[in-house]
Amino acid sequence: MFFPRYAVAAALCAATSTAFMVDPRNARSSGLNSIGSNTVVSGALGMTATISEPTAETAPEPNLMRPPIDYIWEDVAVQLKNTFGYSDEEIDAYNSEVENNKETLMKIYKALQLARGFENACNQQYMQGKIRGFMHLDNGQESIPALVDYAIKNGDKKYSYYREHTHAIASGVDPGEVMAELFMKETGSCKGAGGSMHIFDKPTYFQGGWALVSEQLPYAAGAAKSILLDRELGISDNADFEKHDAPPPEDDDRISVVFVGEGGAQNGRMAELLNSAAKDNLPLLAIVIDNGRAINTYTGDVAKNGNVFEQGRHYGVPGLQVDGYDAADVAKGGKAVIDYVRSGKGPALLQVHTYRFNGHSPADPEHERGRKDEKQWARAEQDPIKKFEDKYTASGMFTEDELKEAKKEVLASVKAAVKFADESPMPPVELAKQLEYPDAPDTDYNTKPAPAFADAVNARTISPEQMETITAHIAALREKAKTGDISIGDAINLAIHEEMLRDPTTTIHAEDLQAGSSYDIPKLTQQTYGRIRAADEIIDEGHFIGKALGEAMNGYRPIVELMNTNFGIFGMAEISSAGNTFATTGGQFDMPMTIVGAGGTAPNQALGAEHSQPFHAYVMGIPGLKICTAASPDAAYGITKSMIRDNGPCFLFAPVKMMKESKGTLELDKCAPLNKAALLHEASADNVASGNAVTVLTYLHGVKEAQLVTDEIMEEGFDIDLIELRSLKPLDMDTIRKSLERTHKICILDESTQSGGVGATVSARISEELFDLLDAPVKRLCMDDAPVPYASTMEVAVVKRGSDLVQGVFDLCTGQY
Repeated sequence: MFFPRYAVAAALCAATSTAFMVDPRNARSSGLNSIGSNTVVSGALGMTATISEPTAETAPEPNLMRPPIDYIWEDVAVQLKNTFGYSDEEIDAYNSEVENNKETLMKIYKALQLARGFENACNQQYMQGKIRGFMHLDNGQESIPALVDYAIKNGDKKYSYYREHTHAIASGVDPGEVMAELFMKETGSCKGAGGSMHIFDKPTYFQGGWALVSEQLPYAAGAAKSILLDRELGISDNADFEKHDAPPPEDDDRISVVFVGEGGAQNGRMAELLNSAAKDNLPLLAIVIDNGRAINTYTGDVAKNGNVFEQGRHYGVPGLQVDGYDAADVAKGGKAVIDYVRSGKGPALLQVHTYRFNGHSPADPEHERGRKDEKQWARAEQDPIKKFEDKYTASGMFTEDELKEAKKEVLASVKAAVKFADESPMPPVELAKQLEYPDAPDTDYNTKPAPAFADAVNARTISPEQMETITAHIAALREKAKTGDISIGDAINLAIHEEMLRDPTTTIHAEDLQAGSSYDIPKLTQQTYGRIRAADEIIDEGHFIGKALGEAMNGYRPIVELMNTNFGIFGMAEISSAGNTFATTGGQFDMPMTIVGAGGTAPNQALGAEHSQPFHAYVMGIPGLKICTAASPDAAYGITKSMIRDNGPCFLFAPVKMMKESKGTLELDKCAPLNKAALLHEASADNVASGNAVTVLTYLHGVKEAQLVTDEIMEEGFDIDLIELRSLKPLDMDTIRKSLERTHKICILDESTQSGGVGATVSARISEELFDLLDAPVKRLCMDDAPVPYASTMEVAVVKRGSDLVQGVFDLCTGQY
């Protein structure tokens, strides 16, 4: 373990008792950061001021929970040599590249001042009410954006969290567009749809701005994977950021960069990221912004391992710790780590020890222990801008006038950004609905052209032997489809292979993928397309759904197979963000991601409560998702093909107990609509005329249950319009309306709970939009709110089935409501 010179003091500081706080002046008596008598430091308003060593009459400094680390360049150099294998000559070159280059140092200084000036302006505008909602400022941490400005390239993928204004600007996003976004203006980087926590910019590959703590980690892994996919497939982005048949340049050294706080780095997603990045040797850098505060709480109070840079050792991922007080050292050490990743040696960690001068947000009271004293001290003693000015005016590199002029120039650009934002128009109200889906609900996916490069990419990435095997497999499935012997699982597998060959940007992620998972959905994908396109994943759905999201933002069409859709509960954050991304980014980033799996709750399922949850109802409230169900092979095949071609996030639920037993024919090579229900049985005209017909809405296992009792219903003198809700969202109200105009009665056989279920949503819309067509109240046959029991004697009280439908139709037709 690498210790700073005063490791003992730091260890004592980690104790939660205030009795173990240490005075930072006693922590280290030498080095660049020690303050002697008559030391020159910058004042809050002017360039410099002179202070003297404290005397008995001077007010004592507060004891600190977290003293500075006071690294000098030699401390960083030792780590680069021992951990990253750099030679003395290479380390000297990184040092000289900054310290002996006035232009580089000025670039760093301007980045520091731009970050500080922009955030100060944000605070002022927030207090004036021009910026609303949550806002999180970066004051005190400017050495990180300075590093980005110095060493990160435009083509690198950048993923940040909710404190990302300065990261975006340092990445090349126009400050005026960032400020306009905060002002909720149409000229903002996301047209006013994202706001402070969601800055995105496609031309600079700045890909968020993510509000849920640590959610960005797997997204960055997916973005890094997209770089490897580009190289493997020999394709790259054209001027419109669409894939075309041109390989990345031979010197392609792009990386994916993800920013996370040291509090957020304690999230389990960090371990998953390190595992994935190490396993696939991803070109990924995690920058850990260590300000010692998890929100406002002292991180040591809630986390055991504050040395996040050491977390990668178990995975073979090296880490470096630098002192954010010295922006030049951060630039030098950071550049060395970045070059390590660029060289293809694999992922790395960079932990920047820093202090945040502001609370978590302007609205925070900051009652947490020690926070106010620390903030006051840090502003005076740990300001990286003051440090830079002192260091380089003392060395003679810059005069005070040179730095004043640079600051004036930068602040003028900030003022211009505020003016641009203030004068920009608000977005039109119509934009909100326009940003719901990238592709309209009534899109005909049969007319979407395949990529022109498909055959060329397939020829160079799939061997003749692999192509022969998969062609034979597809032929066998198509023969089954013609004879009516294909199952739902095989129908989805056939659709996936046809689409992966049609469009080589299609990828797939699943657990147990090599073995075909539980229902053969990903069967032969890895054996055909290789590990780069068909990834066997760790058992954490949130992680690989997140990686798929990162791929989707970077020109790929990932498929996620969940085995059982209830496992998607682990990925609710990622699914939610997938639904929001197109809108949040102002329509910049499509999200062509398909999630598919077996789910639902059949009568006598005997799977217990956790495997019998109505996950399809849980995700209904997520904006931006298209959600479909398929109770037959034909529906599963056509919907899967359309979803893969859709430019937004789609979720297909198939009935878990019918995956292999349900057989049928397919309308081959045909995409199905994603916004239409299907009329499976139409009530006779006589029963309609006599008032003995009922519209029945159902899906998943309910389709089988309804079909099994249709004859029984007819024998009783009644009949039904049986409608399969193949599209839960958007809901096909036209088909429901057309049937109700005939029957005037409706029954919903629902595979979700009474509270918050699919039937509740459908019933509400019918009551609101089609009330005049009803001769009776909507009849809901839904699952009870109780968890689904394992024993069939209890389960019958919770899960509705065909016999309940028979009774429901009878009640409606005889007026027994």
